[in-house]
Amino acid sequence: MTKEKAYKLLAIQEGITNRSAKDLIDRGVVYSGGRKVLMARAEMSDRAKFRVEKITKTKIIFEDEFIMAVDKPAFVTSEQIAKKQGYPLLHRLDKETSGVLLLVKDEDFRVKAINAFKRHDVQKEYTAWVGGKLVEEHTIEAPLLTIKKNNVAYTKIAEDGRSASTTVAPLMIEGRFTKVKVSILTGRTHQIRIHLASEGHPIVGDSVYGGKPYKRILLHANKISLMGYTFESEEPKDFRFYLS
Repeated sequence: MTKEKAYKLLAIQEGITNRSAKDLIDRGVVYSGGRKVLMARAEMSDRAKFRVEKITKTKIIFEDEFIMAVDKPAFVTSEQIAKKQGYPLLHRLDKETSGVLLLVKDEDFRVKAINAFKRHDVQKEYTAWVGGKLVEEHTIEAPLLTIKKNNVAYTKIAEDGRSASTTVAPLMIEGRFTKVKVSILTGRTHQIRIHLASEGHPIVGDSVYGGKPYKRILLHANKISLMGYTFESEEPKDFRFYLS
């Protein structure tokens, strides 16, 4: 038995280039032996067998001369979608977060929309599966400070952070987990993730903030309203399951 880098073994198995194999591992959609392959350059047995999760295609929900709303799948970055569509982002979603993502097609509209975000005149709703039983609607008010290290962002609650407000409401309880609706006016980096984790309810799949391991972070941006527009996205299939 010999060892080889994971991306090279994957490339051979899938009949793709080394670069494409590395990209799949970096996206977080490659598994071996029931576990996600975390490092493309990790040394693995040449007998390793891989499973690649299918990435859903990006769909355009709506577009006119001012704005484009897309249904972002998990494992695709906001920047990749912007590059493919050819328009700048109005906001961002984390790589593993699915749902409504907005791009702008007109500069004057972009300025007005950014000002709407600054005035907190934008309504955003998410759904998520979290650990523990959450039984009452409530609002989390805690300032957040984001630190970037080696191009990776981490957020923590800090007195000298920026104000952030997250409203959480239970939708259903299944076993030791709760499906929740989350509403935010501010949009701090990892706001929903760290606010929920701070109360002992980390999002399933969010290993950074203590969530139960899963194939991805179960957070979905299902609705956003601004400047007379409202866009919605149906929950993806991986939200319709039972957690025990």
